[in-house]
Amino acid sequence: MDLDAYVACPECDLLHRRQTLPSGGVAKCTRCGAALYRSPRNSLDRTLAMAATGVILLIIANCYPFLSLNVEGQFRETILITGIVELYRQGMPLVATLVLLCGIVFPFIELAGLVYLLLPLKFDHRPWRMLTVFLVIRAVGPWGMTEVYLLGILIAIIKLTSMADIITGAAFYAFALLSFVVAAAAASLNADSIWQRLTVRQ
Repeated sequence: MDLDAYVACPECDLLHRRQTLPSGGVAKCTRCGAALYRSPRNSLDRTLAMAATGVILLIIANCYPFLSLNVEGQFRETILITGIVELYRQGMPLVATLVLLCGIVFPFIELAGLVYLLLPLKFDHRPWRMLTVFLVIRAVGPWGMTEVYLLGILIAIIKLTSMADIITGAAFYAFALLSFVVAAAAASLNADSIWQRLTVRQ
């Protein structure tokens, strides 16, 4: 039996044979009605566009001023990684490492990995080490927490407004937009279509 030709219902475990879906279609369990898999419209193109946009936004967020603080005439400009460096200097290297990984590194790996996979697939080419890259993307995806990092930054801004004049830079808006782009890329990705192109041998 070809196991790739079947899918189990995530709710009741009923086994179904995979069927080719029309664009935008949803396969549902015949027993409980739970969604088995989807075929989003233009999944590859939309996910590729979102991933490429996310990579660009992440680069902008790390290269341009993030916040500027004016405290009693003293002007200080910060970048995205400034908070992580301060956590390390204040004796919290573990927290600094987690923030760096979850807020910057893992989202970059996910987005760059998607571009690496989907760009060749768009032109009907199989990228090198496709399975390995896809498994890495699936592993780091849940750990990418740009929205949590952004929420922490917003809370810090609210607390600092009473002590200093805050000016948001281009990097702040790029990172805020990045949070939505990462979520949109994950939502538009049709992982099932990628799995179907994979084989055990690389």
